[in-house]
Amino acid sequence: MRSPSIGRRARPAYPVLLLVAALAAGCAPADRPTAAPGNSWQSPSAPATGAQPVEPTAPVSAPPPTPTPAPSRADLRHVFPVRAGNVDYHPTHSGYPGTDIFADCGEPVVAVTDGVILEVSRVDRFSRRGPLGPYNGGLSVSLLGDDGVRYYGSHLSAIAGGVDAGVRVRAGQQLGKVGRTGNANNVCHLHFGLSPKCTGHDDWWIRRGVVWPAKYLDSWRGRGNRGPAAEVTAWQRRHGCPKAPSGSAAAG
Repeated sequence: MRSPSIGRRARPAYPVLLLVAALAAGCAPADRPTAAPGNSWQSPSAPATGAQPVEPTAPVSAPPPTPTPAPSRADLRHVFPVRAGNVDYHPTHSGYPGTDIFADCGEPVVAVTDGVILEVSRVDRFSRRGPLGPYNGGLSVSLLGDDGVRYYGSHLSAIAGGVDAGVRVRAGQQLGKVGRTGNANNVCHLHFGLSPKCTGHDDWWIRRGVVWPAKYLDSWRGRGNRGPAAEVTAWQRRHGCPKAPSGSAAAG
């Protein structure tokens, strides 16, 4: 008897072999389906473990160094404006705030603090026939301190060499000598004034002094360091830079 299988056409085996090979190789990445954005939930990435290396991160740059703050005005050194053993001064002054410091003619007049020379008068132009005010100080020097205060000294007998407008000086550096030029009435003394720096006009009525110097002179004479910057700044905040003198114009 003939077997049922005999006579049947044998089916080729290569489709099966291709299917097996495809399953063994797996799907290529380009053939894997991807979910449309927003249509499926994605689990958060697993935390890093010892067996799962962490991706390197960019190095964190160090913050820029903090700049060193500049010395405050209170750090500036102040010294008494006349270097002499025999010296005296009034706590008040006639007509406006200022001080007359009495010392022998020729005693050194020095810079009160570090700063830059603003104005120098080397010629005595004072005349009692006028005008009164602009030339009352005779030979004089004004210094803009690093604290923003203008320090003014007048009636000098001489100005030190090299002391000119724009020159930088240090506290204690000699600027000139005590004298009796201008309207000093033949009395050896230094007129000393504290004021803000005002520009745009000859402000001799401000330069001669706007705040009382005695308490600062008391400090400096005792080797203290009391500074007038706060009081001078407050005065300018209230008054600005007056365009004309007030009070007596006859004093130095």
